[in-house]
Amino acid sequence: MHQTTTPPPGEGGPGAAQSRGMDQAYLSLERELAVFLRRARASSGEMAREVHPELEAAAYGLLVRLEDAGAQRATDLAAYFGVGKATMSRQLRALAELGLVTREPDPADGRASLVRITEEGRARFTRVRDARRAQYVRKLADWDRGEVAELARLLHQLNTSAEQ
Repeated sequence: MHQTTTPPPGEGGPGAAQSRGMDQAYLSLERELAVFLRRARASSGEMAREVHPELEAAAYGLLVRLEDAGAQRATDLAAYFGVGKATMSRQLRALAELGLVTREPDPADGRASLVRITEEGRARFTRVRDARRAQYVRKLADWDRGEVAELARLLHQLNTSAEQ
């Protein structure tokens, strides 16, 4: 007697090509993000060292956030980056020791403090950020402006979905 079995999803049968195509899309996404993240970490390390030779790569992102969003509580920064309070405290302490950030009392709650980028930190950060932006302009010079905007939109969408 002949027995018929149904193949597992994605291994054959109706819609298998579409299923494999979707799987391939996620595999491609994973591969490209891995390359992108590896390069981004290396780039962050270089930019951090340009801001200050003793600055850790992870702490560079804190300067980006503080410059973009203004003074914030350490707990808000930790939540934004998805790291623990201890990690955030260590990174902020290192930035403060380098003179790149300062803490001041939070006017809304005297028990808390706000972390703010110092003028020295802003000057160093701005110089490096402007150089990085110029690199983006050079690297993407052949791209259509709409493609650059679409990439930014999609990355924002990905970052926003990662927060949820």
